[in-house]
Amino acid sequence: MLFEQERQQKIMNYIKHHGRASVQELCKAFEVSESTIRRDLKVLEDQEKIDRTHGGAMAKDSVHFEPTFSEKSVRFSEEKKLIAKKAVEFIHNGDTILLDSGTTTQMLVGEIKKFSNLTVVTNSVVFAKELENSPQIEVVLLGGKLRTETLALVGPITELSLSQLHVDKAFIATNGIDLTMGLTTPNLTEAATKRKMIEQSNQIIVVADHSKFNRHSFAKFGEIEQIDYCITDDKSPTELLKALEQTGVEIFEVTSTT
Repeated sequence: MLFEQERQQKIMNYIKHHGRASVQELCKAFEVSESTIRRDLKVLEDQEKIDRTHGGAMAKDSVHFEPTFSEKSVRFSEEKKLIAKKAVEFIHNGDTILLDSGTTTQMLVGEIKKFSNLTVVTNSVVFAKELENSPQIEVVLLGGKLRTETLALVGPITELSLSQLHVDKAFIATNGIDLTMGLTTPNLTEAATKRKMIEQSNQIIVVADHSKFNRHSFAKFGEIEQIDYCITDDKSPTELLKALEQTGVEIFEVTSTT
């Protein structure tokens, strides 16, 4: 029988090797109860060795791994709502905006329904569906290949569509923000689409909760210097935010209650 710390170390190694693992999978692998595994995952998360997901955990430093859209939507939801409420202040009637597919940008969809004259360009089939009963908002859904992990339309067709458009403001989601690597995401095709979004926009507004900072994924899609505004929550690392400001990025922090 394993001691608690030894078991937690083995659980961390298991998750790191596999990229992710469910609670049930870990119960079977280590022959312990769900309550024990959940307690071990909480300890490892508090030590910042793993990231918890809905029903399990994922490796913190896996540059290729990406949780599903539904898994990401339940993480830091309060912070994402507050970020969206701040982001909507950048939008005005008559604007043409681009909403990149993401769980933080999804929070913006509900906020923009109050506008009486808006054009929304998006690569998210989820966003387009949510706006179908908002006749005051013109929705332009980009074509492309559907990525089931992010429910985003991406690829050469998406990029061709974007090349024919130009928007006032783009609200961009990211998996990582790092001073050296810039803006990153786990998938090469999605990175290329995000890169094109940035090219076709007058203003770039990155919306990201604190978990995205000092992290980088596999594929780079943007430079820090390309960001005009970054909206985040007050748990984001102060030193990195100061460094971003020194490069010309204007930072907005929202205060969460959690």
